[in-house]
Amino acid sequence: MLAAIIALATTPADFQPIFDGKTLAGWTPKIAGYPLGENFGNTFQVKNGVIMVNYDAYTDGFNERYGHLFYERELRYFILRVDYRFIGEQCKGGAGWAYKNSGIMYLGQPASTMALDQSFPVSAEFQFLGADGDQKRGTGNVCSPGTHILKDGNLIKQHVIEVNGPSIPGDAWVTAELEVNPEFIIHRINGKEVYRYTHAEYDENDATTKPVLPKYRRQVVGGTISLQSESHPVEFKNVLLKRL
Repeated sequence: MLAAIIALATTPADFQPIFDGKTLAGWTPKIAGYPLGENFGNTFQVKNGVIMVNYDAYTDGFNERYGHLFYERELRYFILRVDYRFIGEQCKGGAGWAYKNSGIMYLGQPASTMALDQSFPVSAEFQFLGADGDQKRGTGNVCSPGTHILKDGNLIKQHVIEVNGPSIPGDAWVTAELEVNPEFIIHRINGKEVYRYTHAEYDENDATTKPVLPKYRRQVVGGTISLQSESHPVEFKNVLLKRL
């Protein structure tokens, strides 16, 4: 009871927790190579009030088993706030680029429409990166699996858009905030804006996108959000949502 009272007192106005701190209720895993809802190896689990992404059961290596934990509702205009941190060692067999790499996928396709072996949902991504020591590796980038983004009237087609976000070493907790409103999509790290753009568009030439491509528009209008599993252990907590 005391914990619940404290949580209510510290939740910002108009924000609602969408992770209860105890279970994965309201969230569904989709891991490449496994059916929707099968949480292979207990990849996504809850411990001490956080969602843990771990690979203890990946004894044969990561093997491109990219995973996503999908929130139960699709969203259009909202602010999502979440704390994250990287911990431990990367799973054996994880890609070099996936070292201390995770994120939030948003404006995503429904999990039920993903192919069994599909690695990433068609979506945009708020990418989280961790650094080591004096390494400069800015967090908060935009990635675009199956999509492009429009910024300042220009369609940007590169997959990773580096935004010069802060470089955060060690296992420090980081607060990421994503805002999707009728005019802009905004990435913020620890309360500071690192990037904004106008909207995302479907890449009609992407093979993964074609099965979910709308007939009469290219702009992505709403969709799913999901937390990533890309081979490096990561924790998430204080997952809060404000509808706009």
